[in-house]
Amino acid sequence: MKTYEILSKKDTRSGFGEGLYEAAVKNKNVVALCADLIGSLKMNAFVKEFPDRFIQTGIAEANMIGIAAGLTIGGKIPFAGTFANFATGRVYDQIRQSVAYAGKNVKICASHAGLTLGEDGATHQILEDIGLMKMLPNMYVINTCDFNQTKAATLAIADYVGPVYLRFGRPVVPNFIPENMPFEIGKGIVLNEGRDVSIFATGHLVWKAIEAGHILATQGIDAEIINLHTIKPLDEKRVLSSVSKTSCAVIAEEHQLFGGLGESIASLCAASRPVPMEFVAVRDVFGQSGTPEELMVKYRLDTPDIVSAALKVITRKQ
Repeated sequence: MKTYEILSKKDTRSGFGEGLYEAAVKNKNVVALCADLIGSLKMNAFVKEFPDRFIQTGIAEANMIGIAAGLTIGGKIPFAGTFANFATGRVYDQIRQSVAYAGKNVKICASHAGLTLGEDGATHQILEDIGLMKMLPNMYVINTCDFNQTKAATLAIADYVGPVYLRFGRPVVPNFIPENMPFEIGKGIVLNEGRDVSIFATGHLVWKAIEAGHILATQGIDAEIINLHTIKPLDEKRVLSSVSKTSCAVIAEEHQLFGGLGESIASLCAASRPVPMEFVAVRDVFGQSGTPEELMVKYRLDTPDIVSAALKVITRKQ
């Protein structure tokens, strides 16, 4: 099992903030909008350096999306930022009509996603956002795993022409992706090659999958671990290649089981390469208030849960 060094521990939203600033330095058409959450989305450096390229919309997310769509007509590349719950559920109609249907070059940048929002509770812990966004035609969906990958993804989507939903979070997590690793939209990353079970993970669950891989290795199980940072377009070739080799899969995500990455992989494999699968995801319930660590354990999204799912699916394969 390949070992990954923890370079530091940082929140992924800070990776977005640094990436946004660098994207703006590189391209004068990059602009930013925020729904009264500049500090929470780490947009301070951008606002200070480029005040004439920033719009504070206040707590008016629907208006923010409308303005962002309009700015694209003049050739601007708008990054619209707020909490994931407000960036999707509160403003879905505007995203569908003004961004996705119209094919506008808007980057919807969503922080504080998932259970790891923690103490803010169920009203803010959106676990349905990936499903909402991936169902929209023309919309790309990206869910990054650490600071470096979030920064790289932010730079990458500035160069891509089309609607993007970029999801990241608040908690401090291990930063292990090399700083110079290029970010390729739609291309999964094989973190460890294996023959016994495929573990597909996204977002905060990628590091948990690596930890699970080490535990499984002590039991003589060789796990193939793949970081699927892009939910849509899904790296179908890499998924099918992996399950063709291992003949079983675990999918781990900080999202509802319905509508998430697991559902996409299950649909793909059902049509092209059916294999036994286990899912590490939230199972049709809302979250609650608690520390991120407590919630990941309670809702069975922790390292031991990935290990357990891998052991179970290998038994099913046999």
